[in-house]
Amino acid sequence: MKRFPRVTALALALTLLLSLSGCGASDGKTHLKFQIWDVNQRDGMQAMCDAYTAKNPDVVIDVQVTSWSEYWTKLEAAAESNTLPDLFWMHTNQILYYADFGMLADVTDLYDDVDPDFYTNHYSEISIGNASGTDGRMYGVPKDKDNVVLVYNKEMFDAAKVPYPDETWTWDDMTEASQKIYDETGKYGYMAYSDEQLGYWNFVYQNGGYILDENNQYAGYTQPATSEAIKYYVDLQKNDWCPTQAYFAETSPGTAFFSEIGAMFFEGSWNLLASMQNYPNLVGKWDIAPLPACPNPKSGSGRATISNGLCYAVGAHSKTREIALDVVKFFGTEEAQRIQGESGAAIPAYLGTEESWSTAFQGFDYMLDLDVCYDQFDDAIQYVNSATRRKWTSIVPEVMTHIYNGGDFDENMAYLQNLADSYVTSD
Repeated sequence: MKRFPRVTALALALTLLLSLSGCGASDGKTHLKFQIWDVNQRDGMQAMCDAYTAKNPDVVIDVQVTSWSEYWTKLEAAAESNTLPDLFWMHTNQILYYADFGMLADVTDLYDDVDPDFYTNHYSEISIGNASGTDGRMYGVPKDKDNVVLVYNKEMFDAAKVPYPDETWTWDDMTEASQKIYDETGKYGYMAYSDEQLGYWNFVYQNGGYILDENNQYAGYTQPATSEAIKYYVDLQKNDWCPTQAYFAETSPGTAFFSEIGAMFFEGSWNLLASMQNYPNLVGKWDIAPLPACPNPKSGSGRATISNGLCYAVGAHSKTREIALDVVKFFGTEEAQRIQGESGAAIPAYLGTEESWSTAFQGFDYMLDLDVCYDQFDDAIQYVNSATRRKWTSIVPEVMTHIYNGGDFDENMAYLQNLADSYVTSD
């Protein structure tokens, strides 16, 4: 087996050994460390832990939060020294990397005593795929799921006398509304930020294209439906109603939207509750709609939204592995998933519990049309992934910048095609 690469100093690994490993304590209880990266979900995760420890009082679970970048630096160092946290989140960007190195506990048979078909009976194919390794085994218990929605400013639509976006909208409706809003208010229309999940990937799949084929064996950048959709997305910047990528380098589309500078942008369902909380003065002034469909797709219905989801993982060599596995087994149950949803942490992955997430929004004076999020799962496309994704996709933003700066489109698509294929075919 290849050696897990060293990325930090020995001192960091020793620190992790002391801070992340679960152990018994003077109180006679087993103390587990649960590592996550999103402070907005701390309370929800703690509520799930409390529900577990209420039934298992000899276990104490400490939820610890670090930043996204620090999380992965620490986790990689911990994996190298076999001192992974007792419990931790795993992202699709990383799960194949860690699973292929044998760092994650196999949870495929975790529910066999309950139901041998537990995963397929209670989770979607996308959720299962997000928690699976290249060998088809499960290396995490599905946690949540998401999709991408169109966020729009109702007051700007009213000022321009444009009907609000709905399920009948296509790309054409979006661009026409953008021009009218700009002409009437001087505000930006749709803000086409160069992003993957929150940007052009959705357009690619709506047009019948793909970044990777369904078997993750070949890239699709030069496939006609793919390149046509990316070109369309890039060219949106040429309109006066769309900010340039130079603008977005200083101001994110979300910041521009909630500063009431622009009328529309794509946002992930995972950020909606925080947006309501962070901008209370704008509650009721904005809402969400389905992503506009491709009007003339090369294939398919023209509808698609990229969907991702996290999972709960346990280290393969953890000293507290058996207890930690019992905890994540509970986390995957309907009871725990509802606790997560009601806390507002995220849309639960467990089928039938999705709408528990709506509970967290009921304290506001205005309720977003959250059915948009639930209904769009019917058109969800699994987040693009492969064992080598973390290598080749890190180069994609630089290439997209070349395109936005006037680089030859076809040449750059050919470069991305060859780049992705050189890695994907070696997975």
